[in-house]
Amino acid sequence: MAQLPQLDSASIDRLLTIELARATERAAVAAARLRGRGDERSADRAAVEAMREELARLPVRGRIVIGEADDADSSHLQVGAELGAAAGPLVELAVAPLEGATLCAKDMTGALAIAAAATSGTFLHAPDSYMDKIAIGPGYPEGVVDLDRDPAENVRALAEAKGVATNGITVCVLDRPRHAGIISTCRKAGACVRLISDGDVAGIIFVTDPSETGVDMYLGRGGAPEGVLAAAVLRCAGGQMQGRLVLETPEQRASALRHGLTDPRKKYGVAEMVTGDVVVCVTGVTDGPLVDGVVFDKGRIGTETLVYRSATGTVRCIGARRRASV
Repeated sequence: MAQLPQLDSASIDRLLTIELARATERAAVAAARLRGRGDERSADRAAVEAMREELARLPVRGRIVIGEADDADSSHLQVGAELGAAAGPLVELAVAPLEGATLCAKDMTGALAIAAAATSGTFLHAPDSYMDKIAIGPGYPEGVVDLDRDPAENVRALAEAKGVATNGITVCVLDRPRHAGIISTCRKAGACVRLISDGDVAGIIFVTDPSETGVDMYLGRGGAPEGVLAAAVLRCAGGQMQGRLVLETPEQRASALRHGLTDPRKKYGVAEMVTGDVVVCVTGVTDGPLVDGVVFDKGRIGTETLVYRSATGTVRCIGARRRASV
C-alpha cells in the first residue's frame, strides 16, 4: 500500500483552519439550541452529529485519536473513526464536540466545542482513564512547578516567579470530592481557589491568558484524553503542563500498553503529549471567560471562535454571523 502523503505546517493551516472552525461553530450552534433544557445527552448528541457532518467534508483522510467514549450514544466520533476524503493525506483529529455538557444543559458559563487537527503521530494516544494534571501559563522558567510537589509548594514557587504574594495566585480546580486535599492545601497557602463544576479542558486553557481569565494555575485529576486536548492549546499559546496517567483497571493498563505507554509513573509534558504542528479551534456554546456563547437574534446566529496555531504561536478570534437558515 502506498504511503499516504504528509502535510507540512503550511498545509495544515491552509487546508484545515477554516474547516475546523466551521466544525466547532456548527457543533456549538447545535448544542446551543438545547441550552438550559436539562438534557445533557441530547445536547451532546446534537453537537456530535453537527461536528461529524462538517469534519466529513475535510479534504484529508482524518482519523479520530481523541474523541467520544466507546459507550457514547453516537459512534460517529469515537476513537478510530475515519472522516474526510478517503484519498487525502492522513491527519489526526482530537475532538470534544461539547466540552461541558452539564454546563450547556444548565445554561451555565463555560461550555465549548473543541476540535484539533495535526500531522500524523502528533497526539499522545491516551487511554480512556484519568490523568493527574498541573498547568501554568507562558512566561515562567521551565520547571517552576511540578506535579510531584505539594500543592502549597507549587503555589509559593509560582507566586515567587510572578513576583506576587501567594494571595495573588488563583488556582483552578474541578469541584470534586477527590480534590478536597488540593483545595484545602492551596487555600492554606494563601491562594484563591476557583472551583469549576465541569470542563477541565477549559480550566487548563484558562492559564494561557491570566489577564483575561484570572487563573494562574490548574491542578487536579481529570480525563486523560481531555488532558491531551488541553495540551494542544498550550502547545500553541504557550505555558507548561505535566500529566500522569492514572491506570486503575486491567483494561486501561492494556490500552496504554497497546499504544506503547509502558511507564505508569511517567510525567508527560506538553511536547510529549503533542509533538508536532497542530491547529485547535474553540467555539463558545455558552458565555465564558474564553469566548462568548452562541447568540440567536432576529433570524441570525452569532458565534465566537478562538483559533490556535502552534507553528506561529498565533491566537485568532473569529466572530461569525450567519442566517439562521444556513
